[in-house]
Amino acid sequence: MPPSSISHPVPGPTQTTPAPSPARQRRRHRTVAAWVAACALALLLIGLAGQWAANREANFQADSIRRAMEVHVLGLRDAAGKYSYLPFTAGLHPDVLAALAKPNDAAAKQRANLYIERVNRQAGSDVLYLIDLQGLTLAASNWATPQSFVGESYANRPYFIDARAGRNGLFYGVGQTTGEPGLFISSPVRGEGGEIRGVVTVKVSLRQVQETWNFVRDPILLSDARGVVFLSSVPAWMYRASRPLEASELEGMRRDQQYGTHTSFAALPWKVEREEGEPGYLVRTSIGGRPRQYLAVDERLPDLGWTLTVMTDHAEVANARERAWMLGLLCAVVLLLAGLYWQLRERRFAEQRDARRVLELRVRERTHELDEAHAFRKAMEDSLLVGMRARDLEGRIIYVNPAFCEMTGYGADELLGKLPPYPYWHPNDVTQHWRHYDAMMSGQPVRSGFESRLRHRDGHEVITMVYTAALIDADGKHSGWMSSVVDITEQKRAELRQRQNDEQLQHAQRLASLGEMASTLAHELNQPLMALSNFASAAKAFAEQGNQRLLVSSLDEAVTQAQRSAEIVRRIRGFVRQRTVGTEDCSVAALAGNAIALLQGEIRMRQARAELRIPAGLPEVRGDRVLLEQVLLNLLSNSLHAMQAVPPEQRLVEIEAELKEGRMHIHVADRGPGIDAAVAEQVFSPFFTTKTGGLGLGLNICRTIVEAHRGRLTFADRPGGGAVFTLELEISPPP
Repeated sequence: MPPSSISHPVPGPTQTTPAPSPARQRRRHRTVAAWVAACALALLLIGLAGQWAANREANFQADSIRRAMEVHVLGLRDAAGKYSYLPFTAGLHPDVLAALAKPNDAAAKQRANLYIERVNRQAGSDVLYLIDLQGLTLAASNWATPQSFVGESYANRPYFIDARAGRNGLFYGVGQTTGEPGLFISSPVRGEGGEIRGVVTVKVSLRQVQETWNFVRDPILLSDARGVVFLSSVPAWMYRASRPLEASELEGMRRDQQYGTHTSFAALPWKVEREEGEPGYLVRTSIGGRPRQYLAVDERLPDLGWTLTVMTDHAEVANARERAWMLGLLCAVVLLLAGLYWQLRERRFAEQRDARRVLELRVRERTHELDEAHAFRKAMEDSLLVGMRARDLEGRIIYVNPAFCEMTGYGADELLGKLPPYPYWHPNDVTQHWRHYDAMMSGQPVRSGFESRLRHRDGHEVITMVYTAALIDADGKHSGWMSSVVDITEQKRAELRQRQNDEQLQHAQRLASLGEMASTLAHELNQPLMALSNFASAAKAFAEQGNQRLLVSSLDEAVTQAQRSAEIVRRIRGFVRQRTVGTEDCSVAALAGNAIALLQGEIRMRQARAELRIPAGLPEVRGDRVLLEQVLLNLLSNSLHAMQAVPPEQRLVEIEAELKEGRMHIHVADRGPGIDAAVAEQVFSPFFTTKTGGLGLGLNICRTIVEAHRGRLTFADRPGGGAVFTLELEISPPP
């Protein structure tokens, strides 16, 4: 189109009619409308950018809260867990048992006082004391202080009631004697026949946690299961409730004297706003007479019965929104000025662009046919991604396409006319290359193709799949050979990466399983280590007394506990290893026994039992021992989790094995609620889980491992309630 048709109206009787004015007016209206629409769009984008910035800042704050919460949770769990072993261990000492056996013997009680005082001083806890079955304190580490617990009755305390019933007690409250708050951890003292003879309790202060929180900028608080705040960085929030308390709850706290003189709990001075999809919730309150707004996130600690709440100043979200608005407005102004400049420039150079456009059009018309012919020939040659190589009857290369040149790194001029050995043959596979070459020259190429490793010119390896067929000329004569060469290097690398990813995922699941057992394993190691200390102390005492028989017995027990600790560590190290010995013959009884041994601590903690019913004489199975143990470990762990709501006397996991139709069938049955039919199809799906805090990968990895062993993993309902997972494996061939 000529320039006049763009910059001028259509020729006509313009001298007698006012046609150009309405046309220019319409163009002006369209321009104004376009600018108005651009401004409206810019304002909309600025608003969306501000909201995005606010959401991003809110998510950042929530992530910061979660990271800080992890640190606080670790501190709380450490404060509550590092003394959990102390009551149980102290209750094993002969002086403690003697004081319970002879409550009226002043000398026995004094020996217990001295022992408990020494243990408490070495452990670093606040108070350690011994209570009889009536709730009366017989001995305490503070027996010589004005606020001694000796003679005080704590029969009303929940931690005493739990320990007397045979359970470990955990209770936070204000001390009845000292008036100082603390965490009370109790354990029953059992006689030689297993009967409960008394209770040992340790009091742990959380003052260090409270003092640490006093230096935190934003509020942190810890509340109990009823919602009563008992630790807070804001003193005004102490002993306030996050919800209205029922009369029964208030009566229970008054009966237990949990918070001393505090018997009524006002509501927290909060106004909570929750929004769907937000990472936390907003808290509007006033601190020091100043209105404040915080983003709060709760973290429940079910093992302690507490809820940790961490807050951060929400004003940064509004500031982020305002900064985004200001930056957006600035960008919009800059773009507006740039648009105006561009419009003026376009008007100025319109004719020059039109002239260049006409010139370019004429050049394209004259070279169009030449470009089409060249592009057609080039496309035919370069369109193939598969390398093509033609050789004559003597093995001389007579044709290569660009894909083959790129695959080998050599140009066509460097390859044409070459006889074997070719420069791209891999030096480590020369013998194999000659074998394939001789087979081709003899007229018997591998029709199904063969895998060949080439050496690129720059030195890296290229793995290819080669297919060769006879080359027939126009007269129908055999004139050579045509080979298509497919680069499968990335496919091989992907297969290797997939195998490595599978190994890493299996290792991650083993680490996740080990993480779930961490607290139990710590308890398992603390018990034999503390028992070692006690037996060593007893051995020293017996040596001083010259009691040879008891000295030897104490030393034997110390050796047994040391071997027990070493066995626990050995099993953990064997399970966590990523590298395994590979395929071997494995005993079913040994596999199941090792899995049960690794979970022994968790089984005791959950007050469950595991029964192994494997007949003698079963053949061994063939597979990777560590991976098969991982499968059994995951199935056992899932069974223990499934029986959390079942009464302790019914918590039984049964492991059976049988030889059926030439294959080994291993059954893992529990007495939990079973598997809901609504989720049965998703049980083996990745990232699907019904377990709080689970990854959703355990059963998926188990099935992958079993199928890699040419086996099968299935599940079914157990008669009488529960679920049964069946692991079907190949047996080892007879020698």
